[in-house]
Amino acid sequence: MKTDLILREPDLFFDSIHNELNNFLRDTIINPAFSHQLSMKKVSTWRPAVEIKQSENDYKIKVQLPGVNKDDIEVELDNDFMTITAQIEEEKEEKERKEKNMKYHTCEFRYGKYKRTISFDQPIRSEEADAEYKNGVLTITLPKQKTEPATTKKLEIREKSN
Repeated sequence: MKTDLILREPDLFFDSIHNELNNFLRDTIINPAFSHQLSMKKVSTWRPAVEIKQSENDYKIKVQLPGVNKDDIEVELDNDFMTITAQIEEEKEEKERKEKNMKYHTCEFRYGKYKRTISFDQPIRSEEADAEYKNGVLTITLPKQKTEPATTKKLEIREKSN
């Protein structure tokens, strides 16, 4: 029985590397006098960290979504994959900051959209799926569909008559 999971998100993977490299360059190399131009927050799609375990009967997935409200999380299930999306927006404090003449010195919080698609090597029973959200961690249990082991059948070849 094949037990590997297939994860397909190269675009999000390279976006994440690009964002981390930009942050590194801004924080370590670029002259701090110019960093205010680079520290403007950009809304982008983040790829949340996951932990995936599988047993003979189900998959158990944990997804880190710190600071996200339960109502802002969406999970879509298909026969052999799952997509998790979530949104977190910056609190609306702009007026207060302007009144106090404040601007960001550092902002490492992640605002924007979280998205992760996970493919499974065995179909799931989405109607029996279960999800729980506590302390910024989404825990999903997905029962596997029962599949019959493949059996080998010898095909008899007939001779064609004219």
